[in-house]
Amino acid sequence: MSYFRKVFFALGVCLGVAACVSALGQTLPVAPVTNVTDTYFGVTVADPYRYMENLSDPAVAAWIKAQSEFTSAQLDRIPARMELLKRIQTLDGAVPARVSGIRRLPHERYFYLKQLPADNTPKLYRRDGLSGKEALLVDPEALAKTTGKPQAINYYEPSWNGRYVACGIAAAGSEDTVIRVIDAATGREVDKPIDRARFGGISWRPDGRSFFYNRLQKLLPGMPATEREQGSCVYLHTIGADADTERPVFGSGLSPLVQMDRVDIPFVRTSPDSPCAFGVIEHGTRDEETLYVAPLTTVGKPNTAWRRVFDVDDDVTQFSTRGNQVFLMTHKDAPRYKVIATSVTKPDLARAKVVIPEGEAVATATTSTKDALYVRELDGAVSRLWRVPYRGKAEEVSLPLKGSVQFSAANILCDGILLGVTTWTSATQIHAFDPRTRKLSNTGLQPLGSFDAPGDLESEEVEVPASDGAMVPLSIIHKRGIAFDGMNPTLLLGYGAYGISLTPQFDPRMLGWYETGCVYAIAHVRGGGERGDDWYRAGCKQTKPNTWKDFIACAQYLIDRRYTSPGRLTGIGRSAGGILIGRAITERPDLFAAAISEVGCSDMLRQEFTANGVPNIPEFGTVKTEDGFRALYEMSPYHHVTDGTHYPAMMLVTGINDPRVEPWELLKMAARLQAATASGKPVLLRVDYEAGHGIGTMRRQIEKQTADEWTFLLWQMGVPEFQPVR
Repeated sequence: MSYFRKVFFALGVCLGVAACVSALGQTLPVAPVTNVTDTYFGVTVADPYRYMENLSDPAVAAWIKAQSEFTSAQLDRIPARMELLKRIQTLDGAVPARVSGIRRLPHERYFYLKQLPADNTPKLYRRDGLSGKEALLVDPEALAKTTGKPQAINYYEPSWNGRYVACGIAAAGSEDTVIRVIDAATGREVDKPIDRARFGGISWRPDGRSFFYNRLQKLLPGMPATEREQGSCVYLHTIGADADTERPVFGSGLSPLVQMDRVDIPFVRTSPDSPCAFGVIEHGTRDEETLYVAPLTTVGKPNTAWRRVFDVDDDVTQFSTRGNQVFLMTHKDAPRYKVIATSVTKPDLARAKVVIPEGEAVATATTSTKDALYVRELDGAVSRLWRVPYRGKAEEVSLPLKGSVQFSAANILCDGILLGVTTWTSATQIHAFDPRTRKLSNTGLQPLGSFDAPGDLESEEVEVPASDGAMVPLSIIHKRGIAFDGMNPTLLLGYGAYGISLTPQFDPRMLGWYETGCVYAIAHVRGGGERGDDWYRAGCKQTKPNTWKDFIACAQYLIDRRYTSPGRLTGIGRSAGGILIGRAITERPDLFAAAISEVGCSDMLRQEFTANGVPNIPEFGTVKTEDGFRALYEMSPYHHVTDGTHYPAMMLVTGINDPRVEPWELLKMAARLQAATASGKPVLLRVDYEAGHGIGTMRRQIEKQTADEWTFLLWQMGVPEFQPVR
């Protein structure tokens, strides 16, 4: 931005704060328009708030701060907000602990993340045996006291013998992760921290003193932001060595035998039952992977003999190994996926053995243990689990609940598997499957909280006809016995990207929503993976409009079936779900009383020029092709805001350290909506200066954000207790 534009913008902010939209006695800072136009394939596109992309500009920073303070002032005028926050905190803290990220090693040694009611973030623990005494290994809150910034564990991985743990920790939601190596017996650091380790991918070697990991390139002055996630490589680090002097062992341009672009993300995986190293290449956000294999002892040496096992055209999205066998989950000629097996040393996918054929349910995950391969399927919103002995026929595992199943802990050196089982109306419990008895038992690793299994909730699974006749799954959760009179305050969630499925999960904090008489619904729109690869492809790039049209159809269903009405219906989309909610309210503003875009994609024409934009081109497309531009323009909420439209109330939520969706996408969308709406309803921007995209956000931040969002929605739906005091 030129000097003159900087001065004009600074004056505009000052004038805007002094003379602008008034609400509840406060003033809303107005952003001046400084129009920029771009021409794509003969189409001229206006961008009135391009200058907001410069977050370091003092005037932009002042506008953000003024917007954030305005939002806080509005919410502060709603007395019930504090009562709701207290209730959320009570519900959140009513369980003795929340356990996640479990690792199971031989001899029943366990590592896991655990968060006590008083903890602001999970901490890393170790214990021997399910009933053994636990030891605290990594406390991010102690680190936060020395750094002055909130810290969180983003990932960790113990060595095969359990002696060391490599732990990735980042500050303030930035995902700028630093690896710290811990002695598992003492909890003491035994190595110097390694930075630029955002993607992690830690995989230990048999010696227990060295591991592979992915490291970003070092950005030099003047390098564009789009270089940040390109050119990453796998390094082999030995404890005690200087990481900055170690050379990359797998990455773009390192071997003539490996085909890889700079935008690809490489990893090297190991397995304690295999002499091989597995070179995995992820192609941005694309699900399909490429796999190379080489003798483990040769990786890092000259002329490592990498051999390709499969490539993106083989449509493999996950793989598991056992010795010389590799099990592949693929949608090649099988839109709902199948699982096949072939040799690692002599792969032949054309003649591979079919382990789990394609069926009505969608295969969604595989994992290998000592006794069998375990395969998870999704049938609507309900998970199924198959156990496939290495010598024998597949058998279905009987689950204790009809809901969602997650692989909590699996190890090729251990029999059986730990599973997380949950539903829309009951919290996750950790069960162990014993292959000898073929039975599941509750491990007790996750204690049951007093609000974890409420008896007065019910869930429904229905199908909704979309505008083109496709049947869209819709999950609806509410208190038992509600009246279907169109008066229930309702929140509809949608996502629809990357082939990700919204499976059942329960959070006791949600009781704070249900207790106000509200309904919660989840639209399983196209672009997700609930019905396989075809369902995903039907909501991607040129077919992306199906995503928000499916959401609109689900909203209309809730209205037509008298769950709610337009004055009592709200919507929310997060991250890529920002496209869904942004285009839903721009296409059908009459359907919603209010909506929230939480760290939501908003300006799709400019996104690929951000650090995280290049890896997302496989998902959304590029403006450098005409078809890509037209698809991106159609899905871009910012470019479909129209002056004089009666938009619903909106809250746009961002973390200033977000590395995935740049905060300026939300800033531009907020400014555009504030200028365009004719409804008189508020458009609020909520900014957290110690958060990012959500990874690493502290418990108290989450509780406060939840209370703020619900307060805003209940206010706009006219719930009496949530009307502001003037």
